[in-house]
Amino acid sequence: MKRRAEIVYIGLGSNLENPRDQVQRALVELGQIPGTRVDCHSSLYLSAPLGPEDQPDYVNAVARLSTELQPLPLLDALQRIEQKHGRVRERHWGPRTLDLDILLYGDHCIDLPRLLVPHPHMHQRGFVLKPLLEIAPDLCVPGRGPLVELAAMHDELHTTPVEG
Repeated sequence: MKRRAEIVYIGLGSNLENPRDQVQRALVELGQIPGTRVDCHSSLYLSAPLGPEDQPDYVNAVARLSTELQPLPLLDALQRIEQKHGRVRERHWGPRTLDLDILLYGDHCIDLPRLLVPHPHMHQRGFVLKPLLEIAPDLCVPGRGPLVELAAMHDELHTTPVEG
């Protein structure tokens, strides 16, 4: 019997090795995960790095997926895509070729050693809130409230659309 698909939101980010291309390729690769399809994705946004400032700006986006995968198998699939893009974890919040984060998994709250959902910092990050607001303005973040209210509290976060 097929499992009912969950709506999942994935945050994408890159600031190394042609970040725009990294994110665009990853958007295609998300749709190649078995039992998963990309329903839509946001525009690409440019944002200053979080953490160490000695790194380039990031290109970010958010994708909405429908997936039959459970949370940890989905996380494993995302990490395989990161590895395919040459992701190396050298320092916390350091530069990366590709970062894929599960922001929301349906309306579930997940607290596992490898995975916290909703993403614990998404409500504070303009580079997540702006693209998410673009594709899901009526969304309510479990434990945090309506997305539109969260985004309104963070107008000062510098995230701008990537030009053509």
